[in-house]
Amino acid sequence: MCGIAGIISYEHKIDQNILSGMISTLKHRGPDKQNTDIISKDGFNIGLAHSRLSIIDLSDAASQPMKYRQYTIVFNGEIYNFQEIRKELEKLGHVFQTQSDTEVVLHSFDQWKENAVHKFIGMFAFVLVDQLDKKVYFYRDRAGVKPFYYYWDSKSFIFGSELKAILQNPDFTKQINDIAVGYYFKLGYIPSPQTIYENTYKLNPGHFGIFDLSKKEILIQQYWNPIDFYQKPKLNLDYKEAKSELTQLLLSSCKYRMVADVPLGSFLSGGFDSTAVAAILQKNSKERLKTFTIGFEEGNNEAPYAAQIAKFLGTEHYEYYCTTKEAQELIPQLPFFFDEPFSDSSAIPTLLVSKFARSKVKVALSADGGDELFAGYESYRSLLRNAKLLEKLKFVDNKFSGHLLMLCSQLLNREDFLTHRIYYLGKLLVQDERFRFSSLHEGAQSTFIKIFNRLVPSLSYPDNLMNISNMNIKDPISVGQLVDYILVFPNDLLTKVDRASMAVSLEGREPLVDHRLFEFVAQLPVEFKFDGVTSKKILKDIVYEYIPKELMDRPKTGFSLPISNWLRNDLSYLIEEYLNEKSIKDSGYMDSKYVTHLVHSFKKEKNPYRPYFEK
Repeated sequence: MCGIAGIISYEHKIDQNILSGMISTLKHRGPDKQNTDIISKDGFNIGLAHSRLSIIDLSDAASQPMKYRQYTIVFNGEIYNFQEIRKELEKLGHVFQTQSDTEVVLHSFDQWKENAVHKFIGMFAFVLVDQLDKKVYFYRDRAGVKPFYYYWDSKSFIFGSELKAILQNPDFTKQINDIAVGYYFKLGYIPSPQTIYENTYKLNPGHFGIFDLSKKEILIQQYWNPIDFYQKPKLNLDYKEAKSELTQLLLSSCKYRMVADVPLGSFLSGGFDSTAVAAILQKNSKERLKTFTIGFEEGNNEAPYAAQIAKFLGTEHYEYYCTTKEAQELIPQLPFFFDEPFSDSSAIPTLLVSKFARSKVKVALSADGGDELFAGYESYRSLLRNAKLLEKLKFVDNKFSGHLLMLCSQLLNREDFLTHRIYYLGKLLVQDERFRFSSLHEGAQSTFIKIFNRLVPSLSYPDNLMNISNMNIKDPISVGQLVDYILVFPNDLLTKVDRASMAVSLEGREPLVDHRLFEFVAQLPVEFKFDGVTSKKILKDIVYEYIPKELMDRPKTGFSLPISNWLRNDLSYLIEEYLNEKSIKDSGYMDSKYVTHLVHSFKKEKNPYRPYFEK
């Protein structure tokens, strides 16, 4: 696990000090060693930098940038099946100098070129220079576990694991991206490929880029598409067979992520996802697994449940109760960790549990992805209810019914809950069915559109990002899962976990994000995951084979902190500092008077608006 950064310039030679300055901003991602390499050839100049967190093959020989023949690579992540790939390459005549997965990536590319990525099981973002073909390749893993940012203005190509590395380069022009601002206000994060800056992008998950050094052109291609697997025919398996195959896949995924040359543990919240990972690992390990959880003085607290499960499994359990002060002190630091606007408050407990785990281990397994994989969110239940409601409102056909409802809302000519709800329902009915479901799940609510237009009058409300109307996917649950997996999961949840764990130099591994799991579960009948009553049905039935049902059956909670109360009291200074009239006017985006109204309503503990559609 590491940080990577680099430059391709046609204007000037690479400045070693600038390159070193870029990678120094990522030292938290790789405190063990920092190296650089400069390539100047045929009119182009390339600088590569690497900050290493040593996990596999701790020797200096495995440091990066690493070279093989005409190739040079900087690599962030892990290829979990590198030992099997290495054996295959050795049979083809390849000779290795290290025990690292980085060297396996180099040799794989030499052997199979762009097709090498299809052999990788892992999380990764890497840049590979081919001096012979005069091309630079950059890749991001299928789910988007590892980040990759780049800037391109036709003169300079600058990349890094985090935006802060790119900002250190004087060739970078800092200009706010209005499109990204709009999406942030809508979603609470900035979705790929957008970033908060112009000419600066996140490489989409499951994509790679080819930078042609001779033509000065970038070609972005997709090598893996999650939608493909939802379009395939459902697997011809009964429930018992599906559960058996899924159990084996879970075991394989967990075992792969236990390979490390440093101490390793697992987060344990007490929920089904983290319990499944911990149970599988402990049952198949001769040593006691280290598990970690934190408790809170305020908000939801799952620590007692986690302790019970740890005791039953026999893990070496560590528990830490954080104070309100510790949590509050992190909030002003969040902009440094995330580099761009990010509103998920669960970043705070994730940072705290990562810091706690890092005091004992260097690698920690996390169970993110279970809700997306097995339809665990309450929003799927709401989506199903709303889909049934829309069906009831269809009088003759969708478009006729939709236009009739919108006309009725206009004739009412009122600004109230019922009128807006009627209009929004009509608007949904006019849309294609599959787009309608994705629109529902993405949260395109008429209420917030009205608030958005008043809050940021200089910007237009962003369009929905997900449109799968041309895909052969008809059930609303599958559509909702795809929206979450493609949109929310990499841009919110995985971003949060990456920044939180890497902030304290902890490698986070995600067994439930294994692409083999996704491909299998996507082809299972929906009712195996959510039967209309029980969410995560097949995963829960697997967990019950490891843990007594009475220990697991309780309401879903998750991380939650009383942020609103804090902002009204101990952290009220943040509102005064950043949401005062002068600050808002200087931002150039928000209506200062309307912000003042929202702040006033917040302080009085009044909701300035009501949701107009169930979500």
